[in-house]
Amino acid sequence: ARAQGVTRASSSGLRSTGRSAVVHSTAYNSTLGQTDSTPFITATGTRVRSGVVALSRNLLGRFPYGTRLTIEDLSGRYSSYLRGRVFTVEDTMNVRISNTVDIWMVSRGEAMSWGNRNTRITAVQ
Repeated sequence: ARAQGVTRASSSGLRSTGRSAVVHSTAYNSTLGQTDSTPFITATGTRVRSGVVALSRNLLGRFPYGTRLTIEDLSGRYSSYLRGRVFTVEDTMNVRISNTVDIWMVSRGEAMSWGNRNTRITAVQ
């Protein structure tokens, strides 16, 4: 499965920068209980939308705002949501959270279905 993912990424024109990390992954949507007082605005001032991710603050040094990432599910469950997608780091998380990528999703139901899992994030050009 990993070899197929590498082949897909290569054939899509994406090239790894060599920066990757195995991190915990969660999902969020724009509700006040999951965000600050501006639930539709990211830390960089853009509007949330499909393809936006938030990183824990300890990861922003390696993957700063604007970094384009691929996300590989390491949980053993296949997620078609990730296939062929590139995500952009535009948001951050509460300071208490570390080593985590948080994927923005349209609905609370989608975010709950994602749950939490281990993933590998890789910066791409």
